[in-house]
Amino acid sequence: MRLFKEIFGRIWTVWGLILFAGTLLVFTISFVIINLWKEPKRTHIFMRFCRAWMSIFLPGIGCPLTIKGREHFKKGETYIVVCNHNSLMDVPASTLGLPGGNKTIAKKEMVRIPVFGIMYRMGSVLVDRKNEKSRRESYTRMKQVLNMGLHMCLYPEGTRNKTNEPLKAFQDGAFRLAHDTRKSIIPAVIFNTRKALPFDKPFFLWPHPLQMHFLEPVPVNENETTTQLKEKVFTIMKEYYVKHLP
Repeated sequence: MRLFKEIFGRIWTVWGLILFAGTLLVFTISFVIINLWKEPKRTHIFMRFCRAWMSIFLPGIGCPLTIKGREHFKKGETYIVVCNHNSLMDVPASTLGLPGGNKTIAKKEMVRIPVFGIMYRMGSVLVDRKNEKSRRESYTRMKQVLNMGLHMCLYPEGTRNKTNEPLKAFQDGAFRLAHDTRKSIIPAVIFNTRKALPFDKPFFLWPHPLQMHFLEPVPVNENETTTQLKEKVFTIMKEYYVKHLP
């Protein structure tokens, strides 16, 4: 059985890559046209197309996404959404899961990838993490994104959680951004992406249903420090993850 899973997982990876590339090419013309619009309309339209894309791709690789808690997004409100990060599959899941226009922060070097780079640039605030000036500029850009009426989707663990703990320690960025902008945080907990795309198995994809749960907004209390806000959200997400882990 184990040998079968190893072989099938790699064959399934080939199918996943073919489907990803094929559907990306189908949507590329739309992405090029959308890029002609000005913000924030461009991102709102872009994300509708991305959700349509992921609604084909995720079920197509046997990883349909169940979404809970979208009612926590109130019309006219802008949020900082913080997600746990177990797998590269978290990005497709959050792309489909988040309602409305939104951007995430992403590595600048990825825009060099042909075709994919067009889409990557439109959906992201780009940063060169090795460059202090770039990090400062990206922080300012995230504030501008929120001021435009778009959500920011951030992964406060920074990198994928490769430990056996439910969550890695959070970094300060998302919570400092919340304090500076007074935007509420919506914690989002993603389940099963590590089962579908494990970090410790190169070139391996396994069909498995995914889940994304949005929790109640956590408002910014001016009497709390950034560290206190960070610890509060960490506790909420960790307890929810442990309690609802499928």
